[in-house]
Amino acid sequence: MHIVIAPDSFKESLSAPAVAGAIRTGFEKVFPEASFDELPLGDGGEGTLAILADALGLQMDKWSVTGPLGLPVQASFARKGELALFEMAEIVGLAMVPDSQRNPLLIQTTGVGEMILHLAKTGVRQMIIGVGGSASHDGGIGMAAALGYRFFDEEGRQLEAIGQNLGKVASLSDEAVAPELKQVTIQIVTDVSNPLCGKKGATYVFSAQKGLSPSEFERVDAEMESFYQLVAPTILKQDGAGAGGGMAAGLLTFAGGAIVAGIDFVLDQVNFDERVSHADLVIVGEGRLDAQSLAGKTPIGVARRTPSNVPVIAICGSLKDDLPPLPFENICAAFPIISQVASLEDTLAKAEENLARTAEQVARVLQLGSSLALREYSQ
Repeated sequence: MHIVIAPDSFKESLSAPAVAGAIRTGFEKVFPEASFDELPLGDGGEGTLAILADALGLQMDKWSVTGPLGLPVQASFARKGELALFEMAEIVGLAMVPDSQRNPLLIQTTGVGEMILHLAKTGVRQMIIGVGGSASHDGGIGMAAALGYRFFDEEGRQLEAIGQNLGKVASLSDEAVAPELKQVTIQIVTDVSNPLCGKKGATYVFSAQKGLSPSEFERVDAEMESFYQLVAPTILKQDGAGAGGGMAAGLLTFAGGAIVAGIDFVLDQVNFDERVSHADLVIVGEGRLDAQSLAGKTPIGVARRTPSNVPVIAICGSLKDDLPPLPFENICAAFPIISQVASLEDTLAKAEENLARTAEQVARVLQLGSSLALREYSQ
C-alpha cells in the first residue's frame, strides 16, 4: 500500500511537515510494510514559503522589516536570481500577536511593502507572495505606504496607514512610489476566493478571529468599500481580493499583482498529479476543517486533484458543524484529533500526540475493514 500524506499546517500548533510526520508515525504502527510519500503543503498561509522554496530550489534568507506592532522583525524570504518569494504571515502573522494585542485595525503591514522594496532594489523581478494567516485588516494600505503612496483626509492631512483610518481617506498621492516597482511582476498566492467586501468578504468572514468585534463589522466593511470605491472600484468585484485582510486587494491595486489560486499553484510546483497517480490512499488535514475550507483551502484542493478512484481521508484538529454531510469533495471520511475537553493552550500543546494517536486509530479501522473484506471474499 502506498500512502500520500498531504496536510497543511495546524495553525499556531504544528507545521505541515510536523503534521505529516505525526500521521505517518500513527499509520506505520499498523501498516509497517506500507510506503509513504510525505507531502507537506501550504496554500498561501504560514508554511507555504518553505514548501515552495524546496520545490523551486530557492535559498532561504532573512531581512529586517517592521512587524505587526511596529517593532522590527527578522522575516524570512527565499530567492534564486531574479525570483523571490515570501509570506505575509512571516511579517504580520496572527501567531506573532499576543491575544491581548489583537486588533486588526491597528496592526501595521508596512513590513510587507518594505520586503517588496528590498527585493526589488536588489534585482528581483518576479515575486511570489503568500497572503494567508495575517493579523491585519487594512486593505493593504500599510504596505502601500511603504511603497511610497501617501493618504490624506479631507483637510489634506496625511493619515497613518492603518485599517482604522481607511474611512478617513479622501485622496492619495503616488509621487513618491519607488520606480523599481515598474520592473517587478507579483503573483499573489491566496487560499481563499472571498471578495473584499460584503457578507462573504474579509470583514465578515475573517476579522473576528483577528480580534474585531462583530458589532464593528458593518462599519468596518463600509469603510473598506468606501476606500476602494475611491482608489480602485473594480477590485470590489475581484474574487480573492479579501485575502489577508484585504492585502490581496492592496497588492493588486498598488503593486500591480495578479492573484493565483494558492493550493493549485503549490500542487503544480510539487508535481502533485504525478505523485498521487501511484497512491492507494491520500490523507489530508488542517487545524480546522469547516465551510471556509470549501473555498479552496489545502484539504479540499488536494481532494479535488486526487483521482476519484483513490480514497481521501481527512485528519484535522477539529471539525466544524457547518460542513456538508460526508462524503464531499472526494473526501470519504474526516476525523478530529481532540479526545477530551481541555484548554486551548493544552490542546495546542498536545496536537502532535493527539494527531499520531488518531492516525493510528484510523489505520486500525482501515485494517479491520480490509480483514473483513478478505474474510467475506474467502467465504
